[in-house]
Amino acid sequence: MHIVLAITGASGAIYGLRLCEELLAGGHSVTVLISRTGFAVLGTEAGLHLEGSEEQVSVGLRERFRTPEQNLRFFAEDNLMAPVASGSSAPDAMVICPCSMGTLAGVACGSSRNLVERCADVMLKERRPLVLVPRETPLSEIHLENMLRLARMGARIVPPMPAFYHSPRNVEDLVDFVVGKVLEALGMEHRLYRAWCPQEAP
Repeated sequence: MHIVLAITGASGAIYGLRLCEELLAGGHSVTVLISRTGFAVLGTEAGLHLEGSEEQVSVGLRERFRTPEQNLRFFAEDNLMAPVASGSSAPDAMVICPCSMGTLAGVACGSSRNLVERCADVMLKERRPLVLVPRETPLSEIHLENMLRLARMGARIVPPMPAFYHSPRNVEDLVDFVVGKVLEALGMEHRLYRAWCPQEAP
């Protein structure tokens, strides 16, 4: 499958990076989109400093994930001529992880101000899977209304809310739980955590 992964300027860049690892490990082709503030968060939270042209950022991402050129591409947020901006070459699915409230609002109203919002608009109009991982707390009425609006359009809303029934041992286990939920929203199998089983409950 061809998956678009957008990383925007909300805290939680680790979710997007871990998700990219799993998608690539699953044999999927990944197109990465990063908003301007998404770059800043990647640098602050993950120590991943990417800059330069589209090709330079693409190379940096391929080095980070140790994957060949055909598996991963990057397009700048102002490149509205990128293939993923068109319904005639729409990807199979898109995930915005993490999704800022600004991006959420832009997608909800169809503003298409940048490539992230335009690609999400394409997914909605083409009725293809769109998963958003909104990272904000507490949530205002505006945030909730935007999520409801998108859910009614068919988008899947997967807030990064880790569970504890699988006895997580570290932060990585908590991140893997959220990433597993995103993969499930895409209809993909995974082994990132042990599924809830009532018979095993204390």
